[in-house]
Amino acid sequence: MNELDYLRQMRSLNRPVTPHRDLWADIDARLGEAPVIAHPRRRRAQPWLMAAAIAGVAVLSGGVGLHLARPTGSDGMASTTQPWKPADPRLSGAAVELDAAHMELTQAMKDSPDSPALQRLLLRTERQRDRLRNFEKQAG
Repeated sequence: MNELDYLRQMRSLNRPVTPHRDLWADIDARLGEAPVIAHPRRRRAQPWLMAAAIAGVAVLSGGVGLHLARPTGSDGMASTTQPWKPADPRLSGAAVELDAAHMELTQAMKDSPDSPALQRLLLRTERQRDRLRNFEKQAG
């Protein structure tokens, strides 16, 4: 069989085919035999739906509460801490770099305050600064 024969067979499958007998008569007879039972359904709140709704409200209110509790400066951004100078000379270079990055990011945030990328970078810089302070505490 070549490709031309294959295409001819495919085209012959595209024609409508009538069934050998009428199927609707059997379907109608079966529908007439089946009893119709109508049960009124009571809508009852599922316990797990209630629990999920309460959990969702709790998470949402907690997120809003954390957002509102975050201290902000006069420009609406998160308040910045003053430049920090660690006593340990091994950490002072990193502290200077983090302070410079923090200042540059806050300056960029003034130009575009709604930038999610800048907000993520600023948050990451603040976390690194906190981590560095923890290293200083651990070093003693």
